[in-house]
Amino acid sequence: MLALLFPGQGSQSVGMGRDVFEASPAARAVFEAADDALGRPLSKLCFEGPEDALVATENQQPAILTVSVALLRALEERCAVAPSYVAGHSLGEYSALVAAGAVGFDDAVRLVAARGRFMQDTVPAGEGAMAAVLKSTPAEVEAACADAVRATGRVVSPANYNAPAQTVIAGHADAVEGACAALAEAGGKVRPLAVSAPFHCALMEPAAERLAVELAKTPFADPVPPVVGNVEAEPNGEGARVAELLRRQVTAPVRFVESVRRLAALGVTHALEVGPGRVLSGLVARIDRDVERANLGSAGDLEEAAAFVSAAQD
Repeated sequence: MLALLFPGQGSQSVGMGRDVFEASPAARAVFEAADDALGRPLSKLCFEGPEDALVATENQQPAILTVSVALLRALEERCAVAPSYVAGHSLGEYSALVAAGAVGFDDAVRLVAARGRFMQDTVPAGEGAMAAVLKSTPAEVEAACADAVRATGRVVSPANYNAPAQTVIAGHADAVEGACAALAEAGGKVRPLAVSAPFHCALMEPAAERLAVELAKTPFADPVPPVVGNVEAEPNGEGARVAELLRRQVTAPVRFVESVRRLAALGVTHALEVGPGRVLSGLVARIDRDVERANLGSAGDLEEAAAFVSAAQD
């Protein structure tokens, strides 16, 4: 049984998507649609940079979505792709929704551009922070965050449950620093993240409210196949629920560990990561080694990905 997984922020690199743009008419159409929908040359930014512009959240989010969907369309030119479930990490959930036919690509790329802008603008630079915590359990991270909230009266909480011993936290910079200090003293390994805002925490509520206005204007169909979403880590097949889940996703933690375990419990045996980078495949390996993994991150991966999909669907 096959699931498709779509990456989120941090998977970008200058040059991404150029080879599949040149190799696939279907992929080329996706890049052209993105440029038209946004009214700016997003494809050129993907292919040529500059990197400082590509990493800006309002550019990075639609760029990764576009490359991911372009790779999927190129794969569909080569073989029948009929996953049992789809899922994505943070912004990757929008790619998953496009793959499931729940939202049109033009609407999705406009939504994630707005989402990126709202998230980037909500917290002044330097006020928020994020950090990855390794070698600590989720419960230990949650407890350290709760202690820091009590000590400072500020916001800090888990933002991404990425792997059994990798949790990202987000919030006010001083509260994040306090939680990190406690976790490091207890034997955790802490790594500050270079991000433009503290995503997936309560500080993002103004961004969620602004995004809700755009989501209300967007038509959503029932996802086929169901999307295992970040907020609930459960499959959703109801289009009527999508907008509210995407609104909640902005402030809620990404429950990727639970999502992968849920997919496995549903019978998924093969997971294909579709999009730039290999982050999710590495996380899946740390969550459930019994799930076979493959990547489709460039045109050079198409043949192997098509064979992987065919084997998973047999």
